Amino acid sequence: MSFADYTSLQSEISDYLARGDLTEKIPSFIRLCEAKLNRILTCKDMEQRSTATIDIASDEPEFLSLPTDFQAMRRIRLSSIASKPRLEFATQAFIDDKRTSGGNVIGQPRWFTVMGSELELFPTPDAAYVLEMIYRKQIPALADNDTNWLLETHPDAYLYGALLEAEPYMKNDARIGTWSQALASVVDQINTNSQIAAFNAGPLSIQLRTQTP
Repeated sequence: MSFADYTSLQSEISDYLARGDLTEKIPSFIRLCEAKLNRILTCKDMEQRSTATIDIASDEPEFLSLPTDFQAMRRIRLSSIASKPRLEFATQAFIDDKRTSGGNVIGQPRWFTVMGSELELFPTPDAAYVLEMIYRKQIPALADNDTNWLLETHPDAYLYGALLEAEPYMKNDARIGTWSQALASVVDQINTNSQIAAFNAGPLSIQLRTQTP
């Protein structure tokens, strides 16, 4: 597939649809495709490492804004401490109970929770710790970027995903089933290959131990 930017993707989708009346809808099809892929892709390219320094001078140093492309947290640790301790996830209720029972003590954070677009730490930080976050990020929207990692490496995911979003306008079109199967296959391959790369997976080998009588 020769398309690798937003404009050429739209042109390719238009050629597949062969429906001039749907041309203006193609950007919406692409955006809806991105929303779906954000939910179903679990590949390593969607993991991001980021650091943030706690603003100890803030009125509420226990709260930090999450990255704008944040979807879900994988890991947080205090990278400014030599041992780089990991923070444990806790529910909002757990942290609220800790603050109430402990008098909102300050100290080295041990727990975190995610509340809306913010990260909450407990205990309330007593120093300007540096946090290292590994989180699941959103796919950069093509409406704001000429291209992105997904279009460059897996253009077929965009193509079949966007074509499927045209289904409400293409009643009884026999191609819908083909596009649906193609997208499912592409997503499965992306996720499977990512798991293999992450865990260095390969054929399992079984070693049998024998005991000498």
